[in-house]
Amino acid sequence: MADNGPPTAACLRLSPDDDPLKALMLPFDGGALPWPAQGSIAFLRARDGWPLRQRPIGHLRCEQGFRPLADGLRQAGLDVQPDLEDAAGAALVLVLPPRQRDEARALLARAVGMAAPGARVVAAVANDEGARSREKDLQQLAGLGGTLTKFHCRVFWTAPLSGAHDAALLARWRQADAPRPILGGRFHSRPGVFAWDRIDPASALLAAHLPADLAGRGADLGAGWGYLASEVLGRCPRVASLDLYEAEARAVELARLNLDPHAARVALGFHWHDVTTGLPAGGYDFIVSNPPFHGHDRGDRPELGQRFIEVAAQSLRPGGRLLLVANRHLPYEATVAQAFATHRVLAEGGGFKVIEAVKAQAVDGQAADGRAVKDRRMKERRR
Repeated sequence: MADNGPPTAACLRLSPDDDPLKALMLPFDGGALPWPAQGSIAFLRARDGWPLRQRPIGHLRCEQGFRPLADGLRQAGLDVQPDLEDAAGAALVLVLPPRQRDEARALLARAVGMAAPGARVVAAVANDEGARSREKDLQQLAGLGGTLTKFHCRVFWTAPLSGAHDAALLARWRQADAPRPILGGRFHSRPGVFAWDRIDPASALLAAHLPADLAGRGADLGAGWGYLASEVLGRCPRVASLDLYEAEARAVELARLNLDPHAARVALGFHWHDVTTGLPAGGYDFIVSNPPFHGHDRGDRPELGQRFIEVAAQSLRPGGRLLLVANRHLPYEATVAQAFATHRVLAEGGGFKVIEAVKAQAVDGQAADGRAVKDRRMKERRR
């Protein structure tokens, strides 16, 4: 799922100006805090970058559920998992809290719970991403030991923790982003995933214009928590299998839960995957997608959607169909025209457009058909 959704893509390479990461290292760079000489360091919502490399990181354990960033950490040789539930007793906990309040509070509560006695939690947030609010949250939860401002960010930290934090508040905030029923219980979702408590209008427009004759093997690129895939399975009875590809690990688990009612009759695949790197399987009869177009800095990245289109074209069988929804202003038509034999706009509304594109038939197959016709005509002439 995309539209105004979370970043998902290959162009999401780490910027040399990752200001929150630079701010996070300020207390250690300036000597306000010591970097632990021993013991594990937990890094929640971790990102790789040069500021992190200025100190020993061999005992760093990283949590990152967004696949492009997790892949970057792994390629840098760091220990990274989508979930560090077993990271209690850390000598230091670093956090880059997200913008969404409930998700951020749950992350800060987990960070405090992970810290060993005498350890600190250190967090950094961009000013325009809610820095002051997150600083107040950590202060309310465990008290503050210091704060610095630079790079249009705030970095703030606790005093050495000794178990004197508000245990009731910690327990409540840890559940602040827990999965829950939404939309009258039809689906489950959680704060922090894209359009977590609603059906986003772009996906709704695509769902309303899904051709009922979609059949065979299908895929949903950028599947989010599973709404569009659920609509495909509900509206298209001839679908035999559906693979969901999603870069956010938390959304993948929600999609698995939300599509469970269909699991008995349709083969389902759930893939924590960065679509822009290509797909591990091909030969799909159809693909649906509401691709992202924002990077982690929230700037427009139309090249993300363009890459989704290219990957879809590579992964469809000859004659296969792509059903795509996007903001009306995005320049996708040229990419679609280059990658597909034909395309048309199926619908427009609410600032969005639905595009149907059909992949060309195989050239070899067409040549073989042509030779067969020619041979048949020659035989008829000989008669």
